[in-house]
Amino acid sequence: MTTPFPFTAVVGQDDLRLALLLNAVSPAVGGVLVRGEKGTAKSTAVRALSALLPEVPVVSGCRFSCDPAAPDPACPDGPHESGNGVARPSRMVELPVGASEDRLVGALDIERALAEGVKAFEPGLLADAHRGILYVDEVNLLHDHLVDLLLDAAAMGASYVEREGVSVRHASKFLLVGTMNPEEGELRPQLLDRFGLTVEVAASREPDQRVEVVRRRLAYDDDPAGFASRWADEEAAVRQRVVAARELLPSVRLGDGALRQIAATCAAFEVDGMRADIVMARTATALAAWAGRTEVLAEDVRQAALLALPHRRRRNPFDAPGLDEDKLDRTLEEFSGEGDEDPDPDGPGGGGGQPTPDDGSQGDSGGGARPEAGEDGEPQAGGAGGGEQSPVRASEPFRTKVLSVPGLGDGAAGRRSRARTEHGRTTGAHRPRGALTKLHLAATVRAAAPHQRARGRSGPGLVLRRDDLRQATREGREGNLVLFVVDASGSMAARQRMGAVKGAVLSLLLDAYQRRDKVGLVTFRGTAGEVALPPTSSVDAAAARLESLPTGGRTPLAAGLLKAHEVLRIERLRDPARRALVVVVTDGRATGGPEPVALSQRAARLFAADGVASVVVDCESGPVRLGLAGQLAGELGGTAVTLDELRADSIAGLVKDVQRRAA
Repeated sequence: MTTPFPFTAVVGQDDLRLALLLNAVSPAVGGVLVRGEKGTAKSTAVRALSALLPEVPVVSGCRFSCDPAAPDPACPDGPHESGNGVARPSRMVELPVGASEDRLVGALDIERALAEGVKAFEPGLLADAHRGILYVDEVNLLHDHLVDLLLDAAAMGASYVEREGVSVRHASKFLLVGTMNPEEGELRPQLLDRFGLTVEVAASREPDQRVEVVRRRLAYDDDPAGFASRWADEEAAVRQRVVAARELLPSVRLGDGALRQIAATCAAFEVDGMRADIVMARTATALAAWAGRTEVLAEDVRQAALLALPHRRRRNPFDAPGLDEDKLDRTLEEFSGEGDEDPDPDGPGGGGGQPTPDDGSQGDSGGGARPEAGEDGEPQAGGAGGGEQSPVRASEPFRTKVLSVPGLGDGAAGRRSRARTEHGRTTGAHRPRGALTKLHLAATVRAAAPHQRARGRSGPGLVLRRDDLRQATREGREGNLVLFVVDASGSMAARQRMGAVKGAVLSLLLDAYQRRDKVGLVTFRGTAGEVALPPTSSVDAAAARLESLPTGGRTPLAAGLLKAHEVLRIERLRDPARRALVVVVTDGRATGGPEPVALSQRAARLFAADGVASVVVDCESGPVRLGLAGQLAGELGGTAVTLDELRADSIAGLVKDVQRRAA
C-alpha cells in the first residue's frame, strides 16, 4: 500500500486544510468543494485527511459498515446483534469520473432474481463510503445521472437499488469531498449546494514557499515511508486535536447573538433557502471546538461565512465566486449585539442588495460614446489600431429558444438533443452486448416463453437462460458541441449593435451551460478568422473571451467559416460521438479580398456537405434589410433566426429546432 503524503506536510493552503479539519471535527458540516487550478495539492490534501480521522467501530463481517451500537435494521447483511463489533480505520473511497451506475450504487444479479427469486446484491461505492469519505476528483465532469444518485444518497442518507420489482436499500452517510478545475466547467447548482463548504486554492507566488513545496515533494518521492515518519509527531498531534474537538463539540454554545449574525449575513447576501444558515451554524460551532472554546464568537461566524457562502451566492456560471468582505464586516458589526431588540426589517447593508458592481463584474468598458465604423466595414479615418474599437459590454442575457441537432445521437449525456442513452424513456429492446445493465422485462419474458415446455418447466418459476435476456433501448438527451462563429467586423459595430449581439451569445452560452454542452468560440474580422476559445466545458471562459472581444475592420466571413470547419474537423477526431451545432452570429455581409461573397458561399457549403447542424442568428437591423443572413443559412443547410426570434418569450413563433434543408 502506498504511503500517503502527510496532511501536516502540505505547505500553505490554510483555508483548504481548515475546511477539511472542520469536517473531520463535525461531519454534519456537509463536506468540502475544492476549486482551483491544477497542481495546487487539492487531491494530496484530501487523500491525506483520512489518516487523521478516528477509527470507526463496525459490525464484524458486515459489508455495509453498520455501527455495532445501533445496527441498521434494514441492512442487507442483517439482522445484526448489537455489541458485536471491531474497529477499522476510516475509509476514503474515490469515485472515478467515468464510473458506471452499477459501480456507484451496486448491482443486482437480474438473472438469479428472476429465475430464483434471490436478492443477490453486490455493494457499490456508496456502501463502501458509509461512515467515511466519498472523494470525487474532477467532480464537475461527473455525468448527470451519477450526480443525481449522489444527491439522492446525500439527502436521504441511504441508497436504493430498484430494478424490475426487486429492491435493496442500505444506509449511506458519508462526507462528500470534491475537487475541480473551474476552467473545465462549472457544477450544477443542485450539487454545488450539497457541499457544506467551498475553498478556492491557487499556487503561491512567494518564491520561498514554492521552494519549500518542491523540497518536500522531492523528499517524499525519494522515500515516502521515511518522509512520513518525520512528520509522525505532527500528524499525531493533529489527530489528537481532532478527537478533543469532537469531544468538546456537544458543549459548544451557539448564542442568540451569533445566530442573529448568521441569519443577517445569509439574508444580506441573498442566498437561496435555509441550508446556508444551518451550515454556517454548524461550521461556526466546529470552529469554536477546534479552537478549544465552548462559546461561538463573531470571528467564528465571519470565518464560517467565508467558507459556506461564496458558492451559494452564484446565480449563474458567469458570476465570479467570492464574497464582499467589506459588506460582510458591516453586516457583522451591525448585528454585533446580543439580540435584545428586533432586527431592522430592511436587513443589513441597505436591505441585503446585490454585491457592489466591482464584486466579480467586468470593468466599465461599455460607457460613453464609441466611434462607429462605416456600413461597409471599412475603418474610419483616424481610428486607432486600424479601425479596431474598444470592447463593448453585453446587454442583459435572456432565456432563449431551444436549438437542437436533428436526428438521434450517441453522445455524452446532456440536455439538448435526442440520443440513445443509458437513462431515459424505454423505446425498445435488443440482445445485450456485454453485461446486462437495463433489463427489458416484457421482452425477456417473450423471448423465454416459447421454450418453457422444451426446457422441462414444472413449477411456477420461469426457466430462464442467458440468451433470453433483453437489454432495454432507451432514449434521452445528449450534450453537443455548440461552436459560436461571431462576426466582430466593423459592420457589426455600426449603430452600436455589438452590445445586443454579445447579449444574445451570452444567453446562448447560459443555455449551453444548463444543457451540459461543450462550447467553442471563433471570431472573424479584418482579414482572418481566429479561434478565440477552443472547445471546452467552461462556458464562463467563453463569456470572458466574449466580453473582451474588440470589433472593427472588414468582414472576412469565408475565413471565419473555414476556421470553424477546421475546429470541427479536429474535435471530431477527439470526440467522434459528440455532435456539433454551429451558431453563426452575423448580419451576413462579406467584404475584403477577391470575390468575398462567392468564397463565403463555398465555405458554407462545406458544413452542409458534412451534415453539420447550423443556425444563423441574423443581426441585421434598420428599416432596409438585405436578407444576407438568410442566404447564408441556406448555403449552410440550416435556418436563420433574428435576435428577437431567439428569445423564448418571443411571439414570433414556436420553439425552433435547427433543421437541415432537404437535398
